[in-house]
Amino acid sequence: MSDIRKILVPVTFSEFSEELIGYAIDVARPLSAEVVFVNVIDQKHIQALQTIASFGYEVDETQYIQEVEKQRIGILEERLSRINYPDEKMRIVFKRGRPAAVLLKFAIDERVDLIIMEVKGKSEILHALSGSIAEKIFRYSPVPVLSYRRKEIADKLLQRIHV
Repeated sequence: MSDIRKILVPVTFSEFSEELIGYAIDVARPLSAEVVFVNVIDQKHIQALQTIASFGYEVDETQYIQEVEKQRIGILEERLSRINYPDEKMRIVFKRGRPAAVLLKFAIDERVDLIIMEVKGKSEILHALSGSIAEKIFRYSPVPVLSYRRKEIADKLLQRIHV
C-alpha cells in the first residue's frame, strides 16, 4: 500500500458524501497521499437543457454549468475545511460528460493509484447490476477500486448474514 500516492474520490454531493470524504482521508493520511475529489456534471443533464432550449425556452447552458460548479465547489470546500489534512494534498476537479467514462479516463490520465467509491444499499443493487456508474468503474477500471459502505448499510447487511 505504500505505493499509493494519489487517490481519486468521485463525489456526488449526496447527504452521505461527507462520510465518504472522511473515509478517503482516513485511508490517505497514513500514506500521505494526494486526494483528488472529482465531480462530473452528467452529459444527460446538459442534453436535457438543450432539449428545453429547443422548445423555445431561454436556457443559458454555460451559466447553468458555472452556477452548478460554483455551488458544488462551495459545498465541497466547506466540507474539506473541517478535515485535518494538508490543503496541498487535496484537489477539487469538475468535469462534464458521461460520468463513468470521464472518471476512468481521469484515473488513467492522472495516474491515480486507487479509486475510493461509495457503494449504496440494497435498494440500489438492481440498478448497480444494470449499469450504474459504480458498476462500470468496478468492471472497467485498470486501477484498484475500494468500495466504501456506510455503517448503517453495513449493519443491515450483517444482520441479514446472521439470520
